[in-house]
Amino acid sequence: MSNHLSRMLAAWQGSGDRACWVLGTVFRTEGSAYRKAGAMMMISDSGQLHGILSGGCLEADIARNARKVMHTGEAIQLVYDGNDEDDLSFRLGVGCGGAVHVMLQPVTLENDLGLGALYRALATRQRGYFYQQISSGGGAGFFREDGGVSTQSARLETIAGENWLVTPVRPEPHILIVGGGMDAQPLVRLASAMEWRITLMDPRPANARPENFTMADTIMSCLDDRLIEYVKNTRVDAAILMTHNMELDAKALCLLAQAGPAVSHVSVLGPRHRFDAVLKRAQIRENALPFAIDGPAGVPIGGDMPESIALSMMAGVHRALYTPDVIGFMSEAAE
Repeated sequence: MSNHLSRMLAAWQGSGDRACWVLGTVFRTEGSAYRKAGAMMMISDSGQLHGILSGGCLEADIARNARKVMHTGEAIQLVYDGNDEDDLSFRLGVGCGGAVHVMLQPVTLENDLGLGALYRALATRQRGYFYQQISSGGGAGFFREDGGVSTQSARLETIAGENWLVTPVRPEPHILIVGGGMDAQPLVRLASAMEWRITLMDPRPANARPENFTMADTIMSCLDDRLIEYVKNTRVDAAILMTHNMELDAKALCLLAQAGPAVSHVSVLGPRHRFDAVLKRAQIRENALPFAIDGPAGVPIGGDMPESIALSMMAGVHRALYTPDVIGFMSEAAE
């Protein structure tokens, strides 16, 4: 089960022409709903489900209707109304109390609804908008690149007399963890569970050993100018400095500062006085940094075990990347 769009599309692409697929999309909601307009799900004829359109309560019925779409080749629209006593969602006790409008569309070799282009865009970490025609036929779709995506909300538009759902698309966050000690292991596991892209970097041979970090996508040892180019080219969104060595943290901070706005948020593990010492060694003023920075890292949730510290740091990064008033990487393209 994959929930991030790029992972969902990778599963679809990996099946080639061996499976029939249906794309499910929430295109409108009224009142409270677990997922909002733009949420997507991929369903195959072999029973694979990637993504989620509710809290898990409607997926079985959605999959049942998807089989009808595979058989007829025609798109259908479903409405689940939590306020209607005769509606399935009400009988299931969903409890949200809102209405969810879902469109199911067949994905074929002749008409992939623009998902191929969307997959390639996400693979190269492009931002933009995915357009889906709200149609009772097969439907249509396409991706338009736009590095200046500044909204998280999908919207309905009328284009040439047709209704289209326009969904902002961004690749899953890419996090750089500088420091490959034992306490980085639960952090990597959490980031992997979130399906984020993970780069682990530590110049010390005894640290960041591949056998201890099998969930990391990339492991590096170059704490030099090559890190600057890597951060820019792969669009790192956030970094956590946790080497437990002030010289290494200071050097990493200098390199990230040189990468400019490619990174939107940095967290530094340790108390405030240590963070001040890192800034001093790096010879950088906090207000001169081109990104937002937390020192100490994380959200104060209590606990002193590596797992709870990792949860705190992940919560801090997630808040920085997804909260609208500090949504740096969502609105700034890394050029």
